Amino acid sequence: MFSHTDIWNALDRLANALSTSPSGLARKAGLDPTTFNKSKRQSPSGKDRWPSTESLSKVLATVEMTFEDFARFSDQTHARGPSVPLIGHAQAGDSGFFDDSGFPVGGGWDDVRVPGVSDPGTYCLQIAGDSMSPVMRAGDRVVVSPNEPVRRGDRVVVKTIEGEVMAKELHRLSETQIELISLNPDYDDRIIPRQQIVWIARIVWIGQ
Repeated sequence: MFSHTDIWNALDRLANALSTSPSGLARKAGLDPTTFNKSKRQSPSGKDRWPSTESLSKVLATVEMTFEDFARFSDQTHARGPSVPLIGHAQAGDSGFFDDSGFPVGGGWDDVRVPGVSDPGTYCLQIAGDSMSPVMRAGDRVVVSPNEPVRRGDRVVVKTIEGEVMAKELHRLSETQIELISLNPDYDDRIIPRQQIVWIARIVWIGQ
């Protein structure tokens, strides 16, 4: 059973994990910046208040997080998250860093802690370039899960047999090709034959 304090602490820790404040988190979700302020957490008489389900739903949709993962932020231990490898974009394009399924192999990377992640196969990839701007910018970190099935509309990381690594939105996946969307209109969409793809993995978290 969650208390008022648990939920507010979870929101505070989520904001911190995204390198922002509760006000910044509210703004990111299209809410009034004061939505999660300390003054909103109690009534004038001192009675505890819950955040509205609408505001919480907007936040989770914005950061693409399930309530189950959000709930882990109520626990300080879980909120720190497991340690996962952080792989630079240049490293991702090199041979020998991944197996044929998109899992990192070897070692020597930096490690980062990612809250709300339970899949041991996940890793963190640092974005280079601006083809996904403004959703993802150069230097942003995305958590990638090769275990997650990919569906139309997912943000994904794709590696080709030529060593190119790209972060795009999946528009269509067929037996013969994949169609990828660049969210930045300055970049062309891509259609790539399936035989040219080494692996494709779903992005499950976007941070800064």
